[in-house]
Amino acid sequence: MGRTSRKKRSTLANRAIVASAALILGGGGLVAVNVYASAGEGASGSPPGQNRNAARQMSTIDCPDAGIALPDVPDRARPEVDRELAAMDTQITDAYRQFADRKERIARDPALAENAVLGPLKNKRAASLDRIGIAVERADGGRPGGLEGLAGCSLRADDEDGAGGDQNGGDSGDGGQDPGEGADQGQDGGQGEEPGDGQGDGQDDGQGGDGGEGDDQGQEGNGPEASDFVDIESVQPDADRPRNRRGASRGTFTTDCGRNENGKFNPDNVIAAPGVSNGAHHMHDYVGNQATDAFASDDDLAGGETTCRNQGDRSTYYWPVLRLQNGQDENDVDADGGGKDQNTGEIQTPSQVTLKFVGSPAGKVTAMPRFLRIITGDAKAFTNGDANANASWSCTGFEDRQLADKYPICPEGSQVVRSFAFQSCWDGQNTDSANHRTHVAFAQDDGRCPDGFKAIPQLVQRIVYDVPPGPGFAVDSFPEQLHKPVTDHGDFINVFDDKLMKKVVSCINGGRKCR
Repeated sequence: MGRTSRKKRSTLANRAIVASAALILGGGGLVAVNVYASAGEGASGSPPGQNRNAARQMSTIDCPDAGIALPDVPDRARPEVDRELAAMDTQITDAYRQFADRKERIARDPALAENAVLGPLKNKRAASLDRIGIAVERADGGRPGGLEGLAGCSLRADDEDGAGGDQNGGDSGDGGQDPGEGADQGQDGGQGEEPGDGQGDGQDDGQGGDGGEGDDQGQEGNGPEASDFVDIESVQPDADRPRNRRGASRGTFTTDCGRNENGKFNPDNVIAAPGVSNGAHHMHDYVGNQATDAFASDDDLAGGETTCRNQGDRSTYYWPVLRLQNGQDENDVDADGGGKDQNTGEIQTPSQVTLKFVGSPAGKVTAMPRFLRIITGDAKAFTNGDANANASWSCTGFEDRQLADKYPICPEGSQVVRSFAFQSCWDGQNTDSANHRTHVAFAQDDGRCPDGFKAIPQLVQRIVYDVPPGPGFAVDSFPEQLHKPVTDHGDFINVFDDKLMKKVVSCINGGRKCR
């Protein structure tokens, strides 16, 4: 799709309406949050409490992440494997829509979930997994084991404690894990953002004789909910970080690439889904390289224009947009990645974006290779669990208090902060890997890189938003991830020229602060 243009920030009247939700978090606040949770969903004809009870029984579809099972894919097979992973994400999206349209009926008749949603989804996934196996076998002569066991999905409940549920038939996925614990988790699991491209052959959109229930009737949106928010003033300060050792690289390099003032958005992911439109099923903010979309090659990126002040930095920096859930439509309300994928509300332009590269507490850093790709966090952490989660939320004035699986409620005068500390260790050989994870790693607790990895400049992103106090915002997500804060993630492609990268390394290793 084309770019969506950024709309003006909400009026003071809208801000006051959304802020009022914060005042009623006790008791009825949950209803107030859900009123704003999905601008395109239509009114519910059932009492709020009744709908919430149905929603808590089963809220989303939980499928095993096939990317986790495919850490090693031959280069020759990668394009076909990526396309099939994309198709599988679209299959989940289509199935989630069908589930949401039938949610009340499924609550009354659990067998309907298996017959109308989970069974057809399993068959489609099995076909895609078979094609993946054939592609890998054709490339290297060996078929990956265990693919067949990844076909089945289940329904799960969105409980406050994050506990999953293997309900109503369907083979259990790998859900049921508590949402993420935050930064510096393991890096060798599934793709931070496995793609979808609109290839799925979705079934009916919930019209198959629902006994007079409207397509959206009985829904309250697909998130967030009041339990996804917490008052930042109630959070304890974080533990100390590793101390610098002798020989640590203490310098920094900051690149100024703007705040996406020009409104470059798309729902692609050129890292996880190259060549696939709507590969993310949610909208991304972009700063830096302006040539970035699903079809951008390394040559395209090398020649692309950049919003970075230093023209030697043509890197790509992107993350899911944050939306104000005030019932106002954005320009993408009828578009892929936007309203079609359950992402609605006003896109918020950050008030500040800081992109800083820092050193290692254990020694010197080496240059990043050009076109190194890094995904941090997991767009599917709500169903995958927290192994790759790296979300971090806070408020200005309270940044010694970080939240991994909750959005912050900031006091008046304080702004929402989301930050990403990217992987800082590189395997010394590869600019990417089959699951977009194993070529990079987080430093260990003592600050050292794992064996076989070397320290590189660590990208630390800080994104600040001026949004009304209270629980009236959320990041875009895959539909079935319910806009959970733990699913936050960031993506980076290094397109520094050699001269500027040498300066970055020199500044960091020399203990200087450079721009």
